[in-house]
Amino acid sequence: MKEWKKYRIKTTAEAEEAVIGCLNELGINEVEIEDNIPITEEERKALFIDILPEMTDDKTAYISFYIDAEKADDTLLQKVEAELERLREFTDIGSGEIESDITREEDWVNNWKAYFKPFQVGNVMIRPAWIEQEETKEDLIPVCIDPGTSFGTGMHETTQLAIRQITKYMKKGDWVLDIGCGSGILSIIALKEGASFASLIDIDPLAVDAAKSNLEMNGLTEKQFSVTPGNMLEDDNVADTLGLACFDVVVANILADVVIPLFPQALKLLKPGGVYIMSGIYMDKADEVEAAVFRNQMELVDLLYQGDWVSVVARKRYTH
Repeated sequence: MKEWKKYRIKTTAEAEEAVIGCLNELGINEVEIEDNIPITEEERKALFIDILPEMTDDKTAYISFYIDAEKADDTLLQKVEAELERLREFTDIGSGEIESDITREEDWVNNWKAYFKPFQVGNVMIRPAWIEQEETKEDLIPVCIDPGTSFGTGMHETTQLAIRQITKYMKKGDWVLDIGCGSGILSIIALKEGASFASLIDIDPLAVDAAKSNLEMNGLTEKQFSVTPGNMLEDDNVADTLGLACFDVVVANILADVVIPLFPQALKLLKPGGVYIMSGIYMDKADEVEAAVFRNQMELVDLLYQGDWVSVVARKRYTH
């Protein structure tokens, strides 16, 4: 397994950019930054972050870089130290202390698989693709998932909430739209529960590929689903291509700051009487989502809680 020499510079948040600039001049272009600078409201919205960690007022920052252990030598370290001392003449870089350590390259993409075991959510039995299927009780729906780098093993509380709401509100023969489909797990369950067709959409091309692969692995055919890349918040034409007023169920397991602006699109895509199943909503955001339900003249149908998360179900009203 490959080894890397990790160098960690103790500096100040104020000097971050200057230190990084010095490292860039030495050919070190990839760095890791640790600091306690709070993100702006604009950044929070752009990243769709609901929950922020508590930040201390500490102005200390750490900048780390990695060098192949076989190529690491004292010469580079001496150059970095010299640059830091030069920089000290112009700005407060703090201690400028450099720690070093050896770190081994790990297979982070696959290591988590050790913790993904078969488990049950309601009447659904979910197992990872790399574990052989055991005999499943007749009344359970077997689902096989390899999420790759996409969200959606079914282990997260928000996904489990969405699964429970789909099995509760979807009827056999329904058409389902899965926004932000991730691994495709929700559509797989909907189709296995008797949905006639599922349209899946995600802004991440890797999720699109993972969803297609998982749908096929579960014995579903292209006559039963379509998976497309797209961003419904940035492109108004996406809804038109999916089919206006075609869906009995729209499900979005994302975050409150996404499901709220999706209301106009959900209304366009839902049939009268159709349901909008929302999950990924942190408890503190539930009131905002409920307010959006009423603001968009939808009927609030259900609130379901698990841990710190809530799922909201709304129904499109019939027009007279």
